[in-house]
Amino acid sequence: METLVKQRLVWALILVALLPLAASAQEPFDIATATDAYLSQLTPEQKANSDAYFEGGYWLILWGFLYGAVEMWLLLGLGWSARMRDLAEKITSKTPLRTALYALQFVLLTAVLDFPRAWYTGFFREHQYELANQTFGPWFGQQLIGLALGLAILPLLLMALYGVFRRAPRTWWLWGSTVAIAFLLIAMLLAPVYIAPLFNTYTPVDQPEVRDPVLAMARANGVPVDNIYVFDASVQSTRISANVSGILGTMRVSLNDNLLNRSSIPEIKAVMGHELGHYVLNHVYEGLMFFILVVLAAFGFLRFTFDRALARWGSGWGVRGIADPAGLPLLILLMSVFSFVLTPVTNTFIRVNEAEADIFGLNAAREPDGFASTAVKLSEYRKLDPGPIEEFLFFDHPSGRARIHMAMQWKAEHLEEFREPAE
Repeated sequence: METLVKQRLVWALILVALLPLAASAQEPFDIATATDAYLSQLTPEQKANSDAYFEGGYWLILWGFLYGAVEMWLLLGLGWSARMRDLAEKITSKTPLRTALYALQFVLLTAVLDFPRAWYTGFFREHQYELANQTFGPWFGQQLIGLALGLAILPLLLMALYGVFRRAPRTWWLWGSTVAIAFLLIAMLLAPVYIAPLFNTYTPVDQPEVRDPVLAMARANGVPVDNIYVFDASVQSTRISANVSGILGTMRVSLNDNLLNRSSIPEIKAVMGHELGHYVLNHVYEGLMFFILVVLAAFGFLRFTFDRALARWGSGWGVRGIADPAGLPLLILLMSVFSFVLTPVTNTFIRVNEAEADIFGLNAAREPDGFASTAVKLSEYRKLDPGPIEEFLFFDHPSGRARIHMAMQWKAEHLEEFREPAE
């Protein structure tokens, strides 16, 4: 009898020891189920609204291209571009100043022509989907700031560009691309310090519960930053976002105040881990090299199409040649054709970099659930669950489903970190 009691006691202890294992075996972590659980957080109405907003953007790509093409064709076909050049020639005999005066007229006229499109896409539609906070007055004021920047920058760019066009009639496309690349570098260098603050106020993050974990991640991954910046995007939009901007000494990691105010610490860490990934993985410089190649290819395309278009229609437009500023609308029209066709390639390059930063951010922040819940919040303006062809053509970031699945895959591979300790 005593032996039987001992045997039963031994079996009872074995069963007690095996209970946690049995429970975990009954409830394994399933990546697909976890992904679907996050996707199901959206109500049918929210999903329909997200899909409608993002899918409408597909049409905006097409209509924006066609709208711009019509603008440039009007400038050429109605002779407006030639008349702007003639007016500049009457005012001054100095060729660089003529180019600058043409540029000023071009910026003002195209701003007027483009205003309906800008109002619809940047103001009306954003309010229609409840993604904007600005009333018309402040929004229009920022459009005027953009116009002032155009009036300051385009004359300088065109004076340099048409200067090399005049001096290198055979190799203008090569030297023109060099000028464009130089201005791209200058813009990337100056934008975080001098241009972005014209539209938003940037201040260091002063909440230690946010700042300290992010700076700890930065130090652990060799990112030489001593401050994370927040900017007041809420004056314009409800969107959450963050970014890495600038090159060399002006590189800056920033998050917007919507992210700061609407997100938990794990979500903020997940997002900022992603942004630090862009820095560590040298995506800014990879992107720069990619767009340098794009600029070279675009000017090569111009080399083979501009003269052919000019030979066919140039006499009716009053355009004298590549060195004539009146031909600028044709240059822009051809460049927009090239850019439109290249859209899937550009999107794929950016999307691959974003996926790499996602992986880095998961490893740096170790917040897969924070990352997944942020992907759900981003569905306010990004479609969560597209088809593969749709994602390839139109997405410059991984889709929400792809990002959530990636986070759950990472969590499955590190599950011991997220198990609750036994009491």
